[in-house]
Amino acid sequence: MPRSNRPRSRRRGDDDGEPLDLDRLSFGLRRTEVKRSGTWNVQPVSAASAQKVYLCPGCRLDVPVGQAHIVAWRADGLMGEQADLADRRHWHAHCWRMEP
Repeated sequence: MPRSNRPRSRRRGDDDGEPLDLDRLSFGLRRTEVKRSGTWNVQPVSAASAQKVYLCPGCRLDVPVGQAHIVAWRADGLMGEQADLADRRHWHAHCWRMEP
């Protein structure tokens, strides 16, 4: 009888051939926050996922590679969801909490 090379069962989290990213899951999921300036989508970024340097709009200092931080974009913008997503900004977590 010929041998089958297909896996007999699928492992959870292995749908696309990549292992489950536990660091991403443990850091948090996207949420919506309401501040005086409007409604915002907020996505935490883990230190392992922080691969570029960004300028924090709160303090105008760099968010360095390897530092956990927040990505935020408007949830109630006038120009539509695509424009809001294109205008997302990377914040230090402390600066985001201090933002009114």
